[in-house]
Amino acid sequence: MLQARPAELVLASASPRRVALLAQIGVVPDHIAPQDIDETPRRGELPRPHAERLAREKADAAVHSGRFVLAADTVVAVGRRILPKAETEAQARACLVLLSGRRHHVLTAVVLVAPDGGRSARLSESTVIFARLTEAQILAYLAGGEWLGKAGGYAIQGAAAGFIRALSGSYSGVVGLPLFETAQLLRGRGYLSP
Repeated sequence: MLQARPAELVLASASPRRVALLAQIGVVPDHIAPQDIDETPRRGELPRPHAERLAREKADAAVHSGRFVLAADTVVAVGRRILPKAETEAQARACLVLLSGRRHHVLTAVVLVAPDGGRSARLSESTVIFARLTEAQILAYLAGGEWLGKAGGYAIQGAAAGFIRALSGSYSGVVGLPLFETAQLLRGRGYLSP
């Protein structure tokens, strides 16, 4: 299905989920180069521009001459509120309590920089509806630990799948890399054959 490509691909992410998702479309990055950037939302920054800015900054920080660079960032938002990537159990609990019984949006921005410096970007936006969670469900999920480092304090590809009443949009985008949009970028810049 996929043919040889003209240059190496750098994935500007440490996420094993993004590596696994790329493998689903036959893409194996030549280099993994996670970028340590400040992901704090700027004052008044809305979810969409926040995701787009972070993906751009990750791509810019990882640029390698003569290589493709792929970067992405996923943001979970309730209205205009950007939820954190949970680093503590208290953060994860606060996210789950907020998401319980409600609709939220997951935005994943993807940026591809070509070896010639040309760049393309796409944004995937999905709507996710959580069931109303009991205290026992929240405690059990927190005990599993898969919330650590996850935007919004949950991973749809794990035990939290049992909380999802409905999903409209890209499942892979909610996991962390929208494959349709990513494949379009890679084809458009000549990394993948049309």
